[in-house]
Amino acid sequence: MTAPDPMKGIRGVFAVTLILESIVVLLALLVLPKFGDGATPLGVAAILGVAVLMVVASGLQRRRWGLGLALGLQVATIACGVFVPALGVMGVVFALVWAGLVWFQRDVAEKMARGELPSQQVPDS
Repeated sequence: MTAPDPMKGIRGVFAVTLILESIVVLLALLVLPKFGDGATPLGVAAILGVAVLMVVASGLQRRRWGLGLALGLQVATIACGVFVPALGVMGVVFALVWAGLVWFQRDVAEKMARGELPSQQVPDS
């Protein structure tokens, strides 16, 4: 029996986080008209584009560059704060979440390299 790959689970958390974040970004469309010039076709297209890219990126987390794409989308979300300031704030909040996720991934990778994960332990017989 092979040990489970902990990185597969972490990539799953990355994918789910992107889906949840895309929902938050799409909710910004509800408040977009309240911000004066924010409800322009450019503002709507930018917010929709970021949300769609997040959904696509969630399916690409198994790729080597998937995490980089997800982190780049955090910058795009913060930049959408030009259209909806609250979205910029949420972008910063999600950037902090992603910083924690990357820290967690590195911590698991270090423990895996040292053989300290519970799945790497030999059970006592």
